[in-house]
Amino acid sequence: MYAVKTLLSALIILLATELSKRSNSLAALILALPIVSILALCWIYIESKDINKIATISYETFWYTLASLPMFLLMPYLLRNGYRFYISLIASCIVTAALMSLTQYLISKL
Repeated sequence: MYAVKTLLSALIILLATELSKRSNSLAALILALPIVSILALCWIYIESKDINKIATISYETFWYTLASLPMFLLMPYLLRNGYRFYISLIASCIVTAALMSLTQYLISKL
């Protein structure tokens, strides 16, 4: 089962990177699809049949997705303003981690 999960995940990443050579829009579409979430929820269901766990994970994923969205605005802003790729990536990841931490705190209070 682990081999199937790994292969499927690798194929999605390969598809996105290969599509980016031909079309930025198609690559972005593949990356924007919640494929990882859908696959993970399917694997959790197949392995546990725990509907409540899936409902909880889906609910929390929604909030974490909102926290990750600023990364996709900050990264292009930094890159277009002369920052190097890895500096832009690290800064974006730090901001995303901070927002996710805040999201986790807020979820625990709700």
